[in-house]
Amino acid sequence: MAMQTTQIDAHAGARRGFLLALGAYLLWGLLPFYMKAVAHLPLAEVIAHRIVWSVPIAAAVLIWAGRTADFKAALRSPRTIAMAALTAALISVNWGIYVWAIAVDRTVETALGYYINPLVSVVVGALLLGERLDRLQIAAVVLAAVAVAVMTIEGGKLPWVSLALAFSFAAYGFFRKTLPIGPSQGFLLEVLLLSVPALAYITYLIATGQDHFVSGNSTDTALLIGCGPVTAVPLLLFAFGAKLLRLSTIGIMQYIAPTMVFLIAVLIFNEPFGTIQAIAFGLIWAALAIYSWSMLTTARRAAAVQAAQ
Repeated sequence: MAMQTTQIDAHAGARRGFLLALGAYLLWGLLPFYMKAVAHLPLAEVIAHRIVWSVPIAAAVLIWAGRTADFKAALRSPRTIAMAALTAALISVNWGIYVWAIAVDRTVETALGYYINPLVSVVVGALLLGERLDRLQIAAVVLAAVAVAVMTIEGGKLPWVSLALAFSFAAYGFFRKTLPIGPSQGFLLEVLLLSVPALAYITYLIATGQDHFVSGNSTDTALLIGCGPVTAVPLLLFAFGAKLLRLSTIGIMQYIAPTMVFLIAVLIFNEPFGTIQAIAFGLIWAALAIYSWSMLTTARRAAAVQAAQ
């Protein structure tokens, strides 16, 4: 009876985790619409407000979850603060490139970047953590490299937006694992550190009359305040959802957002998508299918071994 109750609780937790993670990915998938709405505003001002207005949301969630003790302990650790400063810098770079790319009609490249990201993370794990790649994973990485080569040859230059997004987020994920605190505490620490220069910059803009928050119209003010929720809410939903899900489930779900971004870019923003882009995306999708199959196979084997013990 106790075992049955445990299984029911596990299924309920997994269902709750799935809904939380799904909410996060759907919000990320719709994010280009919001970024288009703020595209007329200066990039640095948008990023600064993304940071500042994320702080109260992240703090409120941490207080609600009763995890303030962990956060206070992190504030007393110079090493934790130093690592959080590094991850905060990396996610700022990622945010900046993403917001800029959508503003200048390069949304398709952002989708490609987040498709490539899981494969970049695999390579980072192999090179820096000594993780072994199986043949399917190697094949997936090779296909992704061919896709990048195709776009490079066709365009005469590297698809730097896609690569910068993929590598900056992979680096963020790699170093984020070193933070000895939970995801919600880590996110608050990151935005709290970033809020110091962000607040200073916003204050400077207001003092010199160059801002769009006080000096602008009510629509711009609302959009800048809204940058906080659209940043913090999906990240926090994902943080709580991921804890209740298997890694293989998260691995498959992570393609929801870039697929939505891709469809929005091509069907709604009417960004160019020719034969070369189709070939490159086809290669990436094939690579992701191979990578996902490898991941699911590994997860099934691990579950079978655990069940046999």
